Amino acid sequence: MFGDLDSQGLAALRCEPARWLPRALDIARTHGLPSADPHVFAGGTNLVVGLGGEIVLKIFPPLLRHQFDAERLSLRLLQGQLSVEVPRIVAEGELEDWPYLAMTRVQGATGEEVWPTLDDAAKERLIGRIGEVIAEVQRVPPGELAQLEPHWQPFIEKQIAGCREHHERLGLPAKFLAGLDDYVRDAAPLIPCRPSSVILTGEYIPENFILRQDTSGWQLAGLIDFGDVMTGWGPYDVLGPGVFMAEGRPERVRALLRGFGYSEAERDETLAHRLFALCLLHRYSNPLRQFRVDGWQRKAGTLRELEGLIWPMRFST
Repeated sequence: MFGDLDSQGLAALRCEPARWLPRALDIARTHGLPSADPHVFAGGTNLVVGLGGEIVLKIFPPLLRHQFDAERLSLRLLQGQLSVEVPRIVAEGELEDWPYLAMTRVQGATGEEVWPTLDDAAKERLIGRIGEVIAEVQRVPPGELAQLEPHWQPFIEKQIAGCREHHERLGLPAKFLAGLDDYVRDAAPLIPCRPSSVILTGEYIPENFILRQDTSGWQLAGLIDFGDVMTGWGPYDVLGPGVFMAEGRPERVRALLRGFGYSEAERDETLAHRLFALCLLHRYSNPLRQFRVDGWQRKAGTLRELEGLIWPMRFST
């Protein structure tokens, strides 16, 4: 459709809908989907357009075919298996080596839009619900997703080996870099290389939660965006809400971990050490952009102190 673009070429194309939207509407008409009044989604990685308010068409460049495979398999596996909605595939195909999926649009507002408007009680309730839904996803057998790369053991070994270089490149302050090698070495034995593998999205972040409001407030209604799905160790997926939504609040951390299934006895400093190490090892880890604890660079002098800010376990029963 547009050749085999690299990441920079894709970013440029995505910013110029006039170049690709006509082809997207051709795809829509081929499948008998609405083509009037399309809505281009500016965010994300792929080419995404809303059709008629009910359908979303996502077009993947050859560079990101693995995301097409992950999303297609995930949506098929999770359909009807959760207490919240996921998009339902209504059409799929390929145009000149660019695969695409047309799927139903989960109605509501994104967590990114709603979360800042909520009071503390609503945030605590919702983050606990998010923990429950993550656990629901992980109870679904991964099936063919287990064949997708990256596989957990080589993935986590690669992340450990490249951790310092990654955070140096992203500008982690020197006082944290100074202890990074020792911190990761000490935490590595706490992270299994051959766990019982479950479905991991790696992307439980506010923009991928769909919320709807009823008489009792905002409710978690759906999940979207499964292009980065892999399989591996379950706790990896509590990182997103823990970093982006808990904001270092002990009561929110407790609600999230309890919803996910951790017992009171398991919610301790060892768990905090595991989770913070995973934060540093996450493939999209970027503390300077992601850690949402006010003044964390000033408040913490070491990685251990930062661990306590991000994953506080100071709560009573």
